[in-house]
Amino acid sequence: MSYAIGILLTIVALMISVALHELGHMIPAKKFGVYVPQYMVGFGPTLYSRQVGDTEYGVKAILLGGYVRLAGMYAPAREGVKLTNRKGQMTLAQEARLASAEELPKGRESQAFYNLSVPKKLAVMLGGPITNLLLAIVLFAIIVLGFGFNVATTTLDQVPQCIGTTSQTCTKQNPKSPAYEAGLRAGDKIVSWGPVQASSWDDVVNAIEHQDGAAKVVVQRDGVLQEFDVTPVQVGERKVAGIISKVERERGTLGDVGDITWQTFKGTASIVLVLPRAVWDVGVQLFTDAPRDPNSVLSVVGVGRIAGEVSAEQGVGVADRAMLLLSLWASLNMALFVFNLIPLPPLDGGHVAGALWEGLRRTFNRVTGRPDPGPADTARMVPVSYVIFVLLMAMTVLLIVADIIKPISLV
Repeated sequence: MSYAIGILLTIVALMISVALHELGHMIPAKKFGVYVPQYMVGFGPTLYSRQVGDTEYGVKAILLGGYVRLAGMYAPAREGVKLTNRKGQMTLAQEARLASAEELPKGRESQAFYNLSVPKKLAVMLGGPITNLLLAIVLFAIIVLGFGFNVATTTLDQVPQCIGTTSQTCTKQNPKSPAYEAGLRAGDKIVSWGPVQASSWDDVVNAIEHQDGAAKVVVQRDGVLQEFDVTPVQVGERKVAGIISKVERERGTLGDVGDITWQTFKGTASIVLVLPRAVWDVGVQLFTDAPRDPNSVLSVVGVGRIAGEVSAEQGVGVADRAMLLLSLWASLNMALFVFNLIPLPPLDGGHVAGALWEGLRRTFNRVTGRPDPGPADTARMVPVSYVIFVLLMAMTVLLIVADIIKPISLV
């Protein structure tokens, strides 16, 4: 039951993110006077819709995205532009121009998107991704400022008799705990470790790592300072004293919100920059005996599966479970923000690139005393849009199949 709830929450979170993304496009478009005939969440057959003013608002059957239809996306062809191919058939670009013109009711041609100034076009097209970025920041703020982080303190939660085990019979692999042998016990608060004043758990860890021989360890026990001699042992590549810190939750700061947002952005951008290779690797892992890389890209199905595991995980507190689910939702919105900025149509970044190109041409002509070239003929990129769309669908199907056959699991 909990597993199903996690998947359901993922679907709801995705739909909220998509709905807000499309609102980020629609609100400034309407503000600037663009005719907006449709706002839909989902694809495929319409389950419900309602006409409010000029716009039909609705929900469709396949809840894997959404769209807002902005009338007049493509400007009419300029004089001299080729409208047919060698076979005499209308080009894809011209078909797109005519379809775009048909979306505008007679007498409302001035409400076409292509009539907007470059800054307004950028505001409309960036409105969606920026909405996802703001939602990610809000979610991170809820996590950091509301729930906080699990922070290791200088108070000892456990001092086992043997390192790495709860057994009281020590072995070569699990030697005696130097701290237990010296007399340290759970509940002791470390004041200093050798010459190092323990203001944080990291201070204790670093002091142990750089310690040679025995160290004078001062702890506070029942309000009284006591001193012990502790000599760490070498376990693998680390020096270990055999102590486990007590973990407490501490709320973060606005600076922490900024830091986690920036780190998530960098991590997401680094994946998007190598996305073709990452998808290829998933394909290789799917069709060979190679194990699935736990850090590989996921589809919505994979994210939903992880959310289900988080919801069903035993021994995890409600607060920790909520934090993990909110973190997944925030990461999903960061992915939507970064991915949609790829400067290729039909993604938002492709329309942004078209608007910037229009701005450069108009600025160049104005500076050089030439006539205004008018709106950019972005319809010429429609064939590229079709190719990118097919590739995106193929990528989506591949990742979904991989997440079903060779899923990534947290457990």
